[in-house]
Amino acid sequence: MIQFSHLTKAYKKRQVAVNDFSLAVDVPIFGFLGQNGAGKTTIIKMIVGLLTPTSGTITMDGKPSTDSASKRRMGFMPETPYFYERMTGLEFMRLCDALYDPHAAAGREARYVALLKRVGIYDARDFEIRTYSKGMRQRLGFAQALVNDPEYLFLDEPLDGLDPIGRREMKEVMRELKKEGKKIFLNTHILNDVEEICDAVGIIHKGRLLYAGTVKEFCKGKPLEERFMEVVGEHEKK
Repeated sequence: MIQFSHLTKAYKKRQVAVNDFSLAVDVPIFGFLGQNGAGKTTIIKMIVGLLTPTSGTITMDGKPSTDSASKRRMGFMPETPYFYERMTGLEFMRLCDALYDPHAAAGREARYVALLKRVGIYDARDFEIRTYSKGMRQRLGFAQALVNDPEYLFLDEPLDGLDPIGRREMKEVMRELKKEGKKIFLNTHILNDVEEICDAVGIIHKGRLLYAGTVKEFCKGKPLEERFMEVVGEHEKK
């Protein structure tokens, strides 16, 4: 379980990105929804330790998410993955694995190959990343998040930049990971993806949690997009 307790993140000039955010997540695939600037990326960066909360806590199975033991159990794909452009895809996978364990890369070549096949860029494994398209980079970013065989996977807009076939393929990978017992925390603003693959959702707006629960309970018989706009609109009026 991922537990957020009274989480707040404030920047200079009193800009509050996340405001007293509390939530418990214990489902295979959790969709985190919100408009641009709602606080989704700020929260996921605090989970993985790229940002420090101003106040509050984040735990994974009762332990701080920033503990070294917790970090070994997580995989992370940022919204805009960074790559060493002159590395090949396969070389980048070796590098990412070595960051977890400097001695692991030597004996895990078959795993890197399998992951690149899984995300659909095996044929480009020996090409320099600077030659990759946007969609290929997204697939490589997804693959590196799996390199340490994580229990928890934190994905920030993983389907951005993919064509319809790529989106379908990556959603199928997420379904397969669910069957393998992985827990996925998915940041997205694409509502159709949430309806297709998520077991529960959280709605965040201007740093505050507006709803957490199943899609069915949230929608109340209406299309997800319509219900989302209603809830956000109601909050704006307050």
